[in-house]
Amino acid sequence: MNIFHTLFKTSIGKKIVMAVTGFILIGFIVGHLVGNLQIFSHPDKINEYAHFLQSLGPALWLVRAFLLLTVVLHIGVAIALVLENKAARPQGYAGQKTLKASYASRTMRYSGVIVLAFIIYHILHFTVRITHGSEAYPQTLLHGEVVADVHSMMVLGFQKPLVSVFYLISVGLLSWHISHGLASMFQSLGLRSRAWSSALQKLSVVFAVVYFLGNAAIVVAPLSGMVKVQNPALLTSAGQPCSTDCQVCETRVAKN
Repeated sequence: MNIFHTLFKTSIGKKIVMAVTGFILIGFIVGHLVGNLQIFSHPDKINEYAHFLQSLGPALWLVRAFLLLTVVLHIGVAIALVLENKAARPQGYAGQKTLKASYASRTMRYSGVIVLAFIIYHILHFTVRITHGSEAYPQTLLHGEVVADVHSMMVLGFQKPLVSVFYLISVGLLSWHISHGLASMFQSLGLRSRAWSSALQKLSVVFAVVYFLGNAAIVVAPLSGMVKVQNPALLTSAGQPCSTDCQVCETRVAKN
């Protein structure tokens, strides 16, 4: 019981919770990015990847529940720390402390709110799949089995300019959030020293930039036409020529 009191009732404990949950979430978004970069491969690649995750069944929902709990803890403790710091800060020194704080640090709370809204929309868009109508969530045949066509779903989603702009802004803010938060997480765990503090900050910025560029490429490629829908059923229904066997197209149209 004492450990929970230490973690959630003291400032140091809250910062440790922030750091640990932050590292878990960073590990997730890196894996998420690597998986989504398969959009640049043959459609079967990312469709197989998505189908494998779906086949995990209850295990997948346990992972999702764990990640949701991690997000709630991260945000909840962040809010608690902000309120705690605000209550402890003498009014007369507020201006000086604001000047000393980095721009990223001062905007963490605002970017965090937008990132939270983005996460909710992203889950509704690509996980729950209820934001854009059934036509935005096609199916395809994979090794003779009807599965979700995640490749086409992503392309169709990012072909919408407003959706793409929202994703770019949100991922940009998330990257900005990471550029400050990553170094702070090392500090909270006592892993940041004067000897490599400057290098750690630079590595955090580099990591955030690479993360943003990877996600931006996923969004911009469908929007620019670099990556296109390749589902024969969708191409046929849109009146575009199909390079696949017609029987396959007819089967996929029937399944869709």
